[in-house]
Formats: sequence, C-alpha cells, structure tokens
Amino acid sequence: MVVTRWGICSAGKIAHDFLVALKTLPPEDHKVVAIASRDLSRAQQYAKIHGIPKAYGSYAELAEDGGVDVVHIGVVNPYHLPTSLLFIQAGKNVLCEKPLGMNTAEVKALVQAARQKNVFFMEGLWTRFFPASEKIRSLLSQGSLGDVMVLHAEFGSPQLSIPRCVEKELGGGGLLDIGCYCIQFACMVFNGEKPESILASGFLHDTGVDKTVSVILNYSGNRQAVLTCTMTARMPNRASINGTKGMIEIPSHFWCPTELVVNREREEFPLPPPSQKMHFQNSTGLRYEAEHVRQCLLKGLKESPILTHADSELVNSILEEARRQVGVFYPQDKV
Repeated sequence: MVVTRWGICSAGKIAHDFLVALKTLPPEDHKVVAIASRDLSRAQQYAKIHGIPKAYGSYAELAEDGGVDVVHIGVVNPYHLPTSLLFIQAGKNVLCEKPLGMNTAEVKALVQAARQKNVFFMEGLWTRFFPASEKIRSLLSQGSLGDVMVLHAEFGSPQLSIPRCVEKELGGGGLLDIGCYCIQFACMVFNGEKPESILASGFLHDTGVDKTVSVILNYSGNRQAVLTCTMTARMPNRASINGTKGMIEIPSHFWCPTELVVNREREEFPLPPPSQKMHFQNSTGLRYEAEHVRQCLLKGLKESPILTHADSELVNSILEEARRQVGVFYPQDKV
C-alpha cells in the first residue's frame, strides 16, 4: 500500500502533538517528509526532534515540495484562510486545524477553492474520528436511545493567560477555541440538521473576545442542545445525549473521549501511549483523524464523509451567530 507523505505547516504545540500521534501509526502507512515554519531554526529544531528529512523557513517552500501528499496546518486562527489557500492553490491536499475560518465567509471561500483545484480538504475537528465517537454514531443510527430530546456539553479551561486565546488579532475567544467542540458535538448528534433557533449569552474579556458563553440550539420537534464554554475556570467537561429510550454519557474530556457510559454500562476506548511528552489532553487521538485522511486519499475522496464541507459550514455558521449575539466581532467580519 502507498505511504501517505505528510508536510507539517507550523512548529507549534499542536504540530508537535500531531507528529507524536503519527508515530503511533504504522510507518509504512504514514511518513512525515517535511516541516515548515516562518522561523527556519524552529523548523530545523522540530525536524531534528521528530526525524523529519526536510525543514523549510517559509510555507511557500513547503507548498512547492512535490514529495508532499497532504499538509497539516496548525497556524493561529486568522492565518487559516491565507495559509490553506496557499497550499490549495499549489494543488496540495489539506487538513486544517479548527476553526476552519474566522467566519462562514472564509469557510465557504476555502471550500470553493478546494473544489476548484480538486484537492482533498478537511477541518481538523479530531473528536469526530475517535472510536468512542464512532460508537455514538452507531448507537444513534440504530435508534438505541429512541428520539434524542436533550443534549448537553461543556468545555471549561482556565486560558485567560494564553495570548492566542485572548488577543483579538490572534483570533482569540472561547467560542472559536473550545466552544467549537461543543457545537460540533451537537451537529454530529443531530446529524447535520440546522437548528431552528440559536440563543447565546455570555461575557467578554477586556480585549473584546468572549470568555464565557452559553448557547442553546433549538431543533424541530422540541429538541434542544445546551452548550457552555468558558476560559475562566475548569469545568467537569462532560457531555450527555438524552433520548426517550436511553442515555449516553461522556464522563470527561468529551472532545477527546476514551470512555462512554451507555445506560449505566461503561465502555472504555484506550489510547496508545505517546512516545514523547504532549501538550494537550489525549493528543495521541489525533492519530484517528490522520488515518481517516489517509483512507479518504486512498479512495480518491475530496471531502470526508464523516466531517463534510457542509458540516464545517454549519458549525462555523452557528459559531458566527453566537459571536454576533454576545458582541464579538473580528476584523475579518468586515471583509
């Protein structure tokens, strides 16, 4: 079978964790062949740590590398659009970290560009590809819970001291950073259905980004998702799906789940241990989205059937409306 040759765009924390996660997959299936950073010395440092053959001091050099099949983009939020466009226009397949864009217009522009260039393009909402998430979708499709009536998800993490989380010019804000996980969870459970109404309320940081937001999504048939994200405090970070015939609980870290409780029956989905220290919770789980990308490429697909372009547009449209209601606006919204 053909090896999938990865290029890594950025030498930040998420890039490190993605690289460590790739090492848990068969080396005959996945190979990292190049890494790029705007700081060449940093790219060279990462290349040395992770055994990557080539290091570039610009993203353009990586885009021109004919030995790269697919690029993982882990730059800060406002640069997702220009960086993704650079690689798409160079004919590269792209896995871009969430959120795909700063707003829905950016997401649509990226999707249109990917379709025009006929390349694979996917948002890195890694939660969807965990075995526990596959089990949730299977249970829902089988009707095991009956009619899902209420969903709850929360993500709270003290992040006000992290510049990329609070600075508006870096695309900060709780909704874009962690609230997107709550919203994508609701969109997955309700199978990509557009909510009939969106109600958002919250508080802003001095910089003008949101620090605490609760969102209620009301769906047809009196179904509801209640979602909370905050950068001010740690929360239990649980989620639950509640139906007329049963309930699924994710006890903690619902965005990178390793256990489910289905009608009081616990099932575990252990992760392989990482070979190096990682920055984020359960980051070896990035292996699942990487393998999914590989399978899509082997099948010649241009978008994921599990996280479609329409799914990304829906998630980002809900994020945008929630931002509007709490009063968070970015320079990109004026374009």
